[in-house]
Amino acid sequence: MIDIHCHILPDLDDGAKHMEESVRMARQAVDQGIHAVIATPHHKTTRYENDRQTVLESVRQLNNRLREEHIPLKVHPGQEIRIFEHMGHTFDETELLSLNETGVYVLIELPSHEIPRYTDHLIYNLSTQGYIPIIAHPERNQVILENSDILYEFVKNGGLSQVTASNLTGKLGKKVRHFSESLIEHNLAHVIASDAHHIEHRAFDLQDAYQSVRKRMDTAYVKQLSENAYDILNGERIHSYEPTRLKSKGLFGWFK
Repeated sequence: MIDIHCHILPDLDDGAKHMEESVRMARQAVDQGIHAVIATPHHKTTRYENDRQTVLESVRQLNNRLREEHIPLKVHPGQEIRIFEHMGHTFDETELLSLNETGVYVLIELPSHEIPRYTDHLIYNLSTQGYIPIIAHPERNQVILENSDILYEFVKNGGLSQVTASNLTGKLGKKVRHFSESLIEHNLAHVIASDAHHIEHRAFDLQDAYQSVRKRMDTAYVKQLSENAYDILNGERIHSYEPTRLKSKGLFGWFK
């Protein structure tokens, strides 16, 4: 199993201390049946700046440690990039990382409570440069929760989206779980990832998430979601179905 979005790298302010947490997370990932992850530390937020060279060096150090510990997990480089206005004009490969350095997929993050006015142009511009933007956890964005047509337009404009495993298992409540499931059912979500941060309150939940989706979707579709993660890791084009609009707008309109 592949996880394309997790925060397994040690915190850079105290690497010696947090390397142990990274090793514990690696063991947990293996217990979940995961054999490869893309490390996606936050970049360009108000708190975090994890540029390309920093990430590459941290991945190298962590993989060395995992080999020493005989933990069968391979960590690949990436970033979860908080979008900024000039990002789509020219993708700066001296600072920014595509997922696994394939030059294809870019994991982008929206603010939690808004959709910046330039987002649609950014997605389009990245697409015209040959990149495929993947929107991280759109089910957590309050604007998309109230109007899923916004995500529909992003997908029609060349973007993909990734839902978080714990949201499919209900850890953020039934409403977010139902919304996440609806995104998958309407081909508005293309891959499941853990977005794991810690071994306890934000852990790897991929097995439970896939089990939840199996209850609602056919086996072939669930298999395709899993294969999409492999394709993203390897820079191959995923198989995607034509997206459809959700029948009702607004999370609270569906689940009264």
